[in-house]
Amino acid sequence: MDGLDLLVRNTSEVLTVEGTHRERAEDALTPKPGAVVGVRGGRIAYVGPEAGLPAGAVGPDTEVVDALGGFVGPGFVDPHTHLVFAGERSTEFDLRNQGATYLELAKAGGGIAGTVRATRAASEDELVRLALPRAKRLLEQGVTTAEVKSGYGLNLETELKMLRAVRRLGTRTPLELVPTLLCAHAVPEEYRGNREAYVRLCIEEILPAVAKEDLARFCDVFVEDSAFTVDEARRILSAAKSLGMTPRLHADQLTACGASELAAELDAATADHLEQVTDAGLKALADANVTAVLVPTSTLFLRMRPYAPGRRIRDAGLNIALGTNVNPGSAMSENTALALGLACLENGLTAAEAYWGATRGAAVSLGMQRHGRLSEGDPADLVVFGCASYRHLPYHLGVAHARVVVKAGRIVVRQPMDGCV
Repeated sequence: MDGLDLLVRNTSEVLTVEGTHRERAEDALTPKPGAVVGVRGGRIAYVGPEAGLPAGAVGPDTEVVDALGGFVGPGFVDPHTHLVFAGERSTEFDLRNQGATYLELAKAGGGIAGTVRATRAASEDELVRLALPRAKRLLEQGVTTAEVKSGYGLNLETELKMLRAVRRLGTRTPLELVPTLLCAHAVPEEYRGNREAYVRLCIEEILPAVAKEDLARFCDVFVEDSAFTVDEARRILSAAKSLGMTPRLHADQLTACGASELAAELDAATADHLEQVTDAGLKALADANVTAVLVPTSTLFLRMRPYAPGRRIRDAGLNIALGTNVNPGSAMSENTALALGLACLENGLTAAEAYWGATRGAAVSLGMQRHGRLSEGDPADLVVFGCASYRHLPYHLGVAHARVVVKAGRIVVRQPMDGCV
């Protein structure tokens, strides 16, 4: 074996996460107690006992990371973010906590409309600058890949500007970004009297322009009576599919509106939120092999009930992914550690199921078959944690334990290694 670029040793265990969602989650994490991880050329070259390393694997140029008894796992994959936007809504947050309703805030010019105004006014350069510290905070949580949606433009010019900003952001941060068009996030104020005209704008102008520049891998629609109807979403997503974009849906968050059934009908990659999903909706999703994306930080942030029924979703046989949904209105937090804890406390998942959702389950939802796991030949995206077990992550609520974060074989975050919990 040629010399390794990087070797991580002295681990409690390495979770390679090489199983499937149809297995018991603890088994799907495929733990390898005491293993070392070798990296060469940006890819995983070896996972196994240190005694099994071939002669010459560790040379004078090999960087050795001592895990100090911490565990190692794949870099987290965040399957649902709104990382690029301008403005902030702390005043709205404060008013809501004093009893103001979302409708009252919207009538006063707040809500998504406020973020749309700020994002339309911002330059592409400014959007990239504002998003960089958010990306850094995700990296510090151990996230190495993240989906990023548009959706605060709601016109041709700004939706393109947002997606171009996502593309540029991906060249300025080690975080690997997966772009999603979300022009159907809300009906913009100027079209409130003629929503059909906005649906046509999405289909006839925005979608073709995005496809022409190859700016988005996915297309998402917020399906809700207050946003877009099932029929409107079907038209938009069918047009997106014809242009090569895979559907995703904000589904059944506020009401059981048939969005899960639509996701199944369209062979969508994901149905996200699902707080109000019905048994019929779950069956449709399972039959169509649609991934359920849970974003419990939003449910907490909005002080909503119920949380998405993670236990029912898992027992129905769906793949589960777990995201932060970082956004200025309903989840202003890049805290993956908090999402892991809430997935257990409120969605009813086990620690292993939550960890699966933040790694392999999320990668599968993005169609990234070699991400979210640590098999030989896979991209070397990994995290050295300052705790001995993945079970500590949701238990130590909201605390990030990522000590060393490696993206494509390069150390991109290095925190003090002050022992292992």
